[in-house]
Amino acid sequence: MIAIAFAFVSCSNKAYLFTSFHEPADAGLRMLYSYDGYHWKDFDTVFLKPEVGTQKVMRDPSMVQGPDGVFHLVWTSSWQKDKGFGTASSKDLIHWTAQKHVPVMEHEPGAVNVWAPELFYDDVQNQYIIVWATTIPGRFERGIEPDSNNHRLYATTTKDFQTFTPAQLFLDPKFSVIDAQIVKRKANDYVLILKDNTRPERNVKVAFGSSPMGPWKNISKPFTENFTEGPNTVRLKKEWLIYFDSYRKKTYEAVATKDFIHFENANSKISIPEGHKHGTIVPVKKKVVKQLVKQVQGDK
Repeated sequence: MIAIAFAFVSCSNKAYLFTSFHEPADAGLRMLYSYDGYHWKDFDTVFLKPEVGTQKVMRDPSMVQGPDGVFHLVWTSSWQKDKGFGTASSKDLIHWTAQKHVPVMEHEPGAVNVWAPELFYDDVQNQYIIVWATTIPGRFERGIEPDSNNHRLYATTTKDFQTFTPAQLFLDPKFSVIDAQIVKRKANDYVLILKDNTRPERNVKVAFGSSPMGPWKNISKPFTENFTEGPNTVRLKKEWLIYFDSYRKKTYEAVATKDFIHFENANSKISIPEGHKHGTIVPVKKKVVKQLVKQVQGDK
């Protein structure tokens, strides 16, 4: 009986944050919150205004909470002509460290961009992995998309967000790929959710590996329609929910899966405020969300 009661209390203490931005992406970090992972509300405020990068925007904000409780954020700081991403950290999501621009592709003269950096905390190596997409024209084979839009995935690691390992090629699936998220199912069992950015695909697929740094194998067929991107995943009870941006329809949608092989439309289960864009879901304690709600309402 004690074990059952503890499990219930632990589960009921969970809530979720969903990082976001609104177009045209120059205002800064927004967030949604949820107590069940399906139904979301907007804090309706900006938590951090972008100050770094060529264009000083904040697109694709990705956030994780480290084992020490500190939240770390990375984001796309420019569309093009920017060879790094932005980063900042916070203990309470209200007060942030000074923003930094991390020039991860500065060593590549031909690099066009650094898009959608995605954070993953590797609890085996006790380090943070950051994966992003970059185009280097002429470097890789391509399809019918322009060579200036022929992306591959790269990665760096850090333990302290002060020093970063040299960028390395993370995935070359022989097609243009962006928007990748690493998911850990169990020990030595990882899933990579990615966008096939080739024409006419532009949809979301998965791959599998025994390490968060790959190699990644068995890339699946798409489980979304075309013109979808920005996948993000959360585990809810017995299923995984994969949210994604259906950008032609201007909606945020979701599929549910138990094995990352079979997927079911989950749109009837979710509700997301209008305007929400590409971000990541962060499981937190309920008190974190309640404190933020109180703080935001008090500031209005």
